[in-house]
Amino acid sequence: MDFLKLIDHHRSIRKYKAKLVPEEILSKILEASLRASSSGNMQTFSIIVTKNKTLKKRLYKLHFEQDMVLQAPLLLTFCSDFHRMRLWLKESQAPDNFDNFMSFMIGAIDAILASQNAALSAENEGLGICYLGTTLANCHKIGKVLNLPENVVPVVGFTMGYPDEEPSLRDRLPLKGVVHYETYNNYAQENIHEIYAEREKNGFERYMSVPHLREKILDSQVKNLAQIYTKIKYTKASHIKYSRTVLDCLKDQNFFNQ
Repeated sequence: MDFLKLIDHHRSIRKYKAKLVPEEILSKILEASLRASSSGNMQTFSIIVTKNKTLKKRLYKLHFEQDMVLQAPLLLTFCSDFHRMRLWLKESQAPDNFDNFMSFMIGAIDAILASQNAALSAENEGLGICYLGTTLANCHKIGKVLNLPENVVPVVGFTMGYPDEEPSLRDRLPLKGVVHYETYNNYAQENIHEIYAEREKNGFERYMSVPHLREKILDSQVKNLAQIYTKIKYTKASHIKYSRTVLDCLKDQNFFNQ
């Protein structure tokens, strides 16, 4: 597919066919991830490819019981990984400077860039993917299931397989709403309404079209999309909880030395 068409065609796929991904295609996708930009070309990330059904059942619970985790033939988890790097430094008698938050961030950025290369490569092969924000939300427990050693933290992941649905494309914010030239141009209140007008209409209608979400919306008496995001999907309590989870995980994984 033409590259720009490939990008424009992206949709999150949550239903998959019972068809395995050939090893040669999986290898091509993983190879593509290695070509992503990387800080200092250190490639401080690792990818866990999970096919085993028993393991996926354990991960299914940690990914908030999203059916696609069990249905998709593959689950890829991208990790910030300084474990490998630090072993190499030790063997080379080089200073170990990577037991801090900045190091985690370098590895996390590497992992995210690699994941997007893999995602685009997968879609180019006719596969579908769906990113899982639950990877970071439950990073400590997912790390234990995947037997991750010290200095390795799961950052992002996605399900992958052959699509068994054709969902409509989701709207995106207009270019003028997110791009700033030269310096940041702060938003006037009237601009905010203009930027979010289409998202507000389409997003609210989409949530109301799903029976169980419609029921939640009506029960919660929310009136617009912004309230759906903050009163139902991403509450302050949940964000504080997951923030503590990530911070505790980074401390346990030796990324918090000063």
